This record gives sequence, structure tokens and C-alpha cells, in this order.
Amino acid sequence: MSEANHGPMRAGRHYGLDWLRIAAFALLIVYHIAMVFSPWPWVIHTDYNFSWLIAPMALLTPWRLPLLFAVSGFASWHLFAKSRDPRAFLHARNLRLLVPLAFGMAVLIPVEMWVRVVEAGYPHGYLRFWTSDYWRIGDYWGRIFPSWEHLWFVVYLWAYTVVLALILWRGRHLLDLVTDRFVPWVAQGWRLVWVPAGLLVIARLGLQFVVADEQGLLRDWAGHANYFPLFLFGFVLAGSPALWPALRRVWPGALALAAISGGAVLLIEVTYPGNAVPPHWVMAIARAGQVAMGWAMTLVLIQLADRLWNRDHRWRKTMAEAVFPFYLVHQPAIVLIAWHTLPLHLSAGVQFLVLFAGTAATCTSFYLLGREIGWLRPLIGLGPRQRAVPAKISPQAA
Repeated sequence: MSEANHGPMRAGRHYGLDWLRIAAFALLIVYHIAMVFSPWPWVIHTDYNFSWLIAPMALLTPWRLPLLFAVSGFASWHLFAKSRDPRAFLHARNLRLLVPLAFGMAVLIPVEMWVRVVEAGYPHGYLRFWTSDYWRIGDYWGRIFPSWEHLWFVVYLWAYTVVLALILWRGRHLLDLVTDRFVPWVAQGWRLVWVPAGLLVIARLGLQFVVADEQGLLRDWAGHANYFPLFLFGFVLAGSPALWPALRRVWPGALALAAISGGAVLLIEVTYPGNAVPPHWVMAIARAGQVAMGWAMTLVLIQLADRLWNRDHRWRKTMAEAVFPFYLVHQPAIVLIAWHTLPLHLSAGVQFLVLFAGTAATCTSFYLLGREIGWLRPLIGLGPRQRAVPAKISPQAA
């Protein structure tokens, strides 16, 4: 898995993947703001319920998370390449993932959980909730405690990193087999589009009626069957120059697959809205379409980033560093701002602007303040402040 010359990316980091990561997390924040106005269940809702949001959000849902895991896998390869030591790699990732996770669970998530129980009738204020009731285990006011809320992504990413470190430590021959034999084989023809898509669909449908479709580190096997392979793909892609020419060649086919599968997903979503339960065969088509679209769009967007965005800018480093702190705080900010402004009965446009501007201001302040205080930096997912000339491969938050 050695690097070869491939433009700016092989000279250090891939700027295009940095921009793609920034864009993906920015889109996630907008997506969660839209959830406040959508018919789909979420933490909190406004007085508005716009059914027209179903179409764009249904087309966004299948690929937003697979893309994030693929980009995180790509970043993991560059972090591992700094030391080539699986134990050092895992130790660094533990610090950058588990410390912010603990901080988020203790400081950020209680805000969301308080709003949830207050909505259900909880009679006490936040101070009473945080000092006593938040730390309970089990069902309380219709919610299960403890809860990761949106930080489940960090939990999954850490778990995948642990598995990857074990592979690098004890199963390196298996990874070498993939990069030496499978990668050259799958890079031929259109295999990069249909082989992984087919395997992902088989895995998803194989679990369709066997395990419950629910979130949870030890329960979400359907999610792991989708996300973990994308995480490994990003890792392998970063160290496999042979895949990049294949990406440039097959992206039109990937775009066609994304369009076809996305059309099927949207048609089923519109035909069976809300709590309507489709027949099993329709549900199977929907799940297959979601998985296929997730893979295809990941290929298309990585190729787009490689072709159009692989250039540096003076804001790139700051924005890339800010991504993880923004992610940590954005959902509590959305929930709290929405909860406090709901009694005002604002118009939909004003409500959106308030949520967007308030969330952006909260995230920006959280990052700018945290990065300047040494002991806060690890809590929000940042490494030690770089005082020397930055290295060619600079650290990434997630």
C-alpha cells in the first residue's frame, strides 16, 4: 500500500477530499435543520410540516452517511501513514475520538435529552436534570438513558478504527491480499461500480428480515454491513493509486446507477409515505436502492472532488479543522434554538434563518473559543496547537 505520484494528493494530502469532507458535514447540518420542518420524526419539530422536503431528503439520505465513512477511512490511511504503527495509530484515534465523545456525552447531549423529556412532560429545569436525572440508566419519560444521540457516528467510527487497527496489527496479510489482488481486479472494466454495489446489496438484503433495523453499536448489523465496507474502501483508496484511473473511467456508470437507484428510492418513498408499510418485496427494493445509491454517489463525489476541488486555499486548513467541533455541537444548538423560538410562532422562512444563523454562530463560537484554550482543544477533537511549519500530512479530526 505504498503511495505513488498522483498530483497534489500524492505530494501530501488530497485537498479535494478535504473539501468534500467539509461540504459533507456542512450538508449534514443543513439536513438536520431541514428535519425540524420535515414530516419525518426527529428530536423536535416546528409548527410547519412541509411534505415537499421528502423528495430532496429521500435522495440525500442514502449517500450522506456512506460518504462520511468513506472520507473518514481515507483520512485514517493518512493518519496511519505517519507512523505505520497500528498501536500508535489506535492510540492517536482514541484521543481524538473518545475524549470528545466523553465530553459530548457529559456536556452536549444532556441539552438534547432535556428537551426530549420536557416535551414529554418532565417538570424540572435543566440544572436538576443534569445533576441527577440525566445519569440514570433505562427508560425515563419515554426515553432510553444513556443515549448517544447524533454522536453515534463517533462511536461507530471509533469501533471501525479499532477493527482496522486489529487488521493492521494481526491481519495485515489479508489487507495486502486485497490491495495486491482484489484492487487490480476490481479496477478493470466497470467492476468498481457493480461488484461492490452487488456485494453491499446482497449483505443488506441478507440481513433485511433477520435482524431488526435499529441503531446501536451492538444492534445495527445492517448499518455496519453498509458503513464499515465504505470506511475500508476509503482507507484502501488512499493507498491504492490503481483505483484513481478506474474512478475517472467509471464515474458516468456510477452516476447512471445513482440515478436509477435514486429514482426507485424516491418512487417508493412517495408511494408509501409516513407510517405506511410497503410489502416485503417493495421494502427489499427500497433497501437495495438505498445501498446501491450510497455506493454510486460516493464514487461520483470522490471523482468530482479529485477532478475539480484538488487545490489548496488559505481557508482550507481552518475549515477542515473546524469540521469536527462543528459536528459535535451543531445538533444540540439546533434543538435548543428551535425549542426556545417555537413559542414565538415565527414564519417558516424566518424560523429557518434563525436556526441557520444561530447554529452557524454557535458552531463558529464553539470552535474559535475551543481552539484558543489548550485544555479545551482535546475535548472538541483538536490536537495540540501546531507552532512549527505544518507537515505535508496534517492531522484530521475524524
